[in-house]
Amino acid sequence: MTQQITALSTEHLDSVWRIEQLAHTHPWSETMIRNVKSRGAMHYVLIIDNHVVGYFYAQNIVGEVTLLNIAIDPGQQGKGYGKFLLEEFVTLCEQASAESAWLEVRASNTVAHQLYLNSGFNEVDRRINYYPSAQGREDAIIMSYFFFG
Repeated sequence: MTQQITALSTEHLDSVWRIEQLAHTHPWSETMIRNVKSRGAMHYVLIIDNHVVGYFYAQNIVGEVTLLNIAIDPGQQGKGYGKFLLEEFVTLCEQASAESAWLEVRASNTVAHQLYLNSGFNEVDRRINYYPSAQGREDAIIMSYFFFG
């Protein structure tokens, strides 16, 4: 098995779009997924045996990196790929001399929340009723990771 993290390119977009629709209850629009040239773009894919199995979209603005979107193909979840992808995200932030990394996670996404906590992120605040959900709205948990040089 070969696995690698590589910068997202147009050749990956069909796979990313497919995963986005399968992995999220409220996926990004296809236009957002295909916009790879946004300001501060730091978008990467996880490739296992020549197949895209996960990705993240992040934005690095003056040393503050925001993890905007992360997903693993549902058929590949539970194999440690999410943890690996998140660790690579942190490593890439360090290599970019980031001061901090930020993310938001749905309060109902307890698996991701625990993964972030176990990876060194700290809960710093909540956005009440931020995300749409099947039951109406739910909170976003704001988390941070600080790098010390």
